Amino acid sequence: MLKNKMILAASAMVLAMAAPASAQTVLTASSEQTTTWVRNFNPFNQTSARATTKDFIYEPLAVFNRLAGNKWEYRLAESFELADDLKSITFILRDGLKWSDGEPLTVDDVVFTYDYLKKFPALDFNSVAPLMESVEKVDEHTVRFNLVQPNSLIATTIVAMPIVPEHIWKDVADPVTFANETPVGSGPLTEISRFTPQVYEQCRNPNYWDAESLKVDCMRLPQLADNPQVLAALADGTLDWATSFIPDIDNTFVAKDPEHNKYWFLPSSLVAFTLNLESPDENNKKAFNDVNFRRAVSMLIDRQTIIDIAGYGYPVINEDPSMLGEFYKAFGNPEVATQFGQYGKFDLDAGVALLETSGYVDKNGDGFRDNPDGTPISIDIEIPNGWTDWIDATQIAIETLKEAGLDVKMSTPEESVWASDLIGAKYSMSLNAIGSAANPYFPYIRSFNPADFGKSRTSAQRWTDPKVVEMLNKYTQVKDPAEQKSIMDAIQLKVAEAMPVIPVYNSPSFYQYSTKRFTGWASAENPIVSPVISNANPGRLIQLLALEPVAQ
Repeated sequence: MLKNKMILAASAMVLAMAAPASAQTVLTASSEQTTTWVRNFNPFNQTSARATTKDFIYEPLAVFNRLAGNKWEYRLAESFELADDLKSITFILRDGLKWSDGEPLTVDDVVFTYDYLKKFPALDFNSVAPLMESVEKVDEHTVRFNLVQPNSLIATTIVAMPIVPEHIWKDVADPVTFANETPVGSGPLTEISRFTPQVYEQCRNPNYWDAESLKVDCMRLPQLADNPQVLAALADGTLDWATSFIPDIDNTFVAKDPEHNKYWFLPSSLVAFTLNLESPDENNKKAFNDVNFRRAVSMLIDRQTIIDIAGYGYPVINEDPSMLGEFYKAFGNPEVATQFGQYGKFDLDAGVALLETSGYVDKNGDGFRDNPDGTPISIDIEIPNGWTDWIDATQIAIETLKEAGLDVKMSTPEESVWASDLIGAKYSMSLNAIGSAANPYFPYIRSFNPADFGKSRTSAQRWTDPKVVEMLNKYTQVKDPAEQKSIMDAIQLKVAEAMPVIPVYNSPSFYQYSTKRFTGWASAENPIVSPVISNANPGRLIQLLALEPVAQ
C-alpha cells in the first residue's frame, strides 16, 4: 500500500511539473538546420550560436521596417536623432527597462557594450567600433555615439549590434569563446527552460518591458537537419513557423492542409558564387585573382536552369556584374550592362573562348585546364550539408564548368564548418548569400571593406579596392541625393569591372507558417514586416509580437 502511495505521489509530482508547460502557449519553429543543438547563446558568435539568440534574447535598439514605408520600429530605444553635421547620433532609451534577471538595463550597458567591442575586436562582427570616436552617457536615458567621420546611414549599423548586460559580461574572461549557456537578456524570450541535442525551448522573459504585446509563452525549436526534414515537419502540422526551401510547395505543403498551410516569398538576398582570392591553394589563388578567369566562370553558370530546376522557379535571376540586380533596380546604373553585361550572362562558348585566350589550357594532358604557368587548377565547391537547393544548384553549375574543361567537385560539410571556412578564408569556392538591405551601400561595404574580413561570411571572397572603399565612405558623408547617386553609379562600374562576386539569383525569403494555432502572420495581404525567422532578419521580432493564439 505504501509503495502504491509513493508511486501515486511521484506520478502527481510529474504531472504537476508538466502542467505549466501544457498550459503554456508554445510556438514551434525552425530557424536553422543542423544535426545537433549546441548550447551557445553568445550574441557575438557568428558560427555556432543558436539562431534565436539575437532579437529574441537580445532585443535591438530599433528595427528598420522596409515593408512599412521604411520606418523605424523602436524597441529598447524610444527614439534617435542624427546630428545635422552627420558626426553624431543620439539614442534615448525607454523608461523602466530591465534585464531578464531583474537588474536595470541602462545607458551604462550600452556604453559598456560598444567599449567592449573596442576591447575585443573579434566580437565586432559588424565593424561598428572603428566608426566610433567615442560613446558617451549624456544622462540616465540618453547615449550619444560620436563618429570618426560623418555617416548618414550609421543608425542601421549601430542597431545591428546586440546590447549585453555589463554586470554579466564584465567578468567573462574570454568573451569570444564564451558559450553563454544561461543568457541574461532583454528580449521577449530569454529563459532556456529545456535544452537537449534534439530540442530546446526558449520561454518568456519575466521582466520584458513589452510583455503586454507578447502572447507567446515559449518557442520550441526541434532539431531538424535539412530541408526534407523541415518539409516533413511542416506537412504533418508540427511546425508553426519555418524558413526553408520547399520543393513544389503548393503540392508538398499547402495541399496537405489548404486552410492553414501558408507561405509568402519576398525577394531577398543575393545568392552568388564566390572564389576565395586568399585561397590556401596557391594554384587556385593564381586563377581566382585573374578577372578574366572570374568572368569566364560567370559565363559558364547556367543561371536560368539553376532557377528552374534547383529553385523550382522561385528565385529571380541576377545577371548584373555589379551584384545589384532587380532588388536594387532603383539604384541601378545602366552603363554597367553596356560595358560589362556580357560577363553576367550564361554563354558556354564565350566562357570557353575567354579561358582559351587567357591562357587556361590543358598543359599536362590530364583533361583539365591549368594555369597559364602550367600549374593545375582543382576547385572544391563547399556547400552546407542538407541545403538541398544549393546542392542541386552547384551540381548544375559543375556540369557546365566541367564541360568547359575545369576540374571541379563539391564537398558538403556541416553548416557551422562551412561558415567557419568562409569567415576564415579556408575554402576554395562556394555559394554564398549576401543579405539584402534598404540601401546597396550595406552589402557593398560588408563585402569589400577589409575591416570586415574574418568577421562574417559576407566578405568571404576577400576582394577589395581602395577606390571603392573610399567612395563608399564618401557616400555616407553627403546629403545631396544627386551626389549620392553619382557615387553609387561609379561604385557599380568598379565592382562590375572587377567582378569579385558571381551573381546567380536573388533568393526569395523562404517563409512558411500555419494558421492552425496562431494568427497575426505577415502575408502579401498583411505586409506588416518581413516575417522570415532566420537570424539575418530582425523583423522577426515584430512578427513574433504580432502573433496571437487561436482559441481552442
